[in-house]
Amino acid sequence: MTHDGSGTPAPRALLFDVQGTATDFYSTVRGEAQRIAANRFPDVDWDGFVGAWRAGYTAALQAAARGPTGWVSVRAVYRDVLDGIVEQYGLGSLTDADRDELALAWEKLQAWPDVLPGLTRLKRRFTLATLSNADVAAVVNLSKHAGLQWDAVFTAEMARAFKPDPAVYRLAATYLGVPVVETMMVASHKYDLRAAARLGCQSAFVARPLELGVGGAVDIAYEDEFDINASDFTDLADQLGC
Repeated sequence: MTHDGSGTPAPRALLFDVQGTATDFYSTVRGEAQRIAANRFPDVDWDGFVGAWRAGYTAALQAAARGPTGWVSVRAVYRDVLDGIVEQYGLGSLTDADRDELALAWEKLQAWPDVLPGLTRLKRRFTLATLSNADVAAVVNLSKHAGLQWDAVFTAEMARAFKPDPAVYRLAATYLGVPVVETMMVASHKYDLRAAARLGCQSAFVARPLELGVGGAVDIAYEDEFDINASDFTDLADQLGC
């Protein structure tokens, strides 16, 4: 059985990026920051703050990937990066308790509106698993908080490497007992899909125009190189015949 008539096997397992693809980190983290700040910092550029935090996280993961171990706890990264930008945004008076609580915002992300109905449909036909750069505990906590019913949770922590390292994608296929060619990576980040595709994994791009907030610079252009281009998870379910 093929999904496109090209001889490519139909996917048996869908592997999902979580932060950004399945969940709205921008709005959630921004809201938590404003709640914890409790009107103490009326002039803060919260949009810039969240963007800087995310950018610092990305840079820290890239640095860790080049380091001697190739991996570091993402929970620790979020907390360390936060300490590095609070002064920049005039938030230096946040207490350690405030900062600890704020760092946990990344484990309380809200799902995009299409995600739960889309996953419900997809789960009838496919095995659904996460493949995130976040720590296992963070993805478990986030998934419980958002009501995301995965069949399995896989993260970079289990491979001691970060996407786009090939080891991360191989790990998920190996644990599921599915040939790589019968897995499909689902992500809103093209580097993730391209890395998976280089190993033979199928690819589904999901456009998330609000990933970085209204007016954020997000690449949402469809590309012929991906097996599927979808506007959201319900569109993905439609295209996969669910």
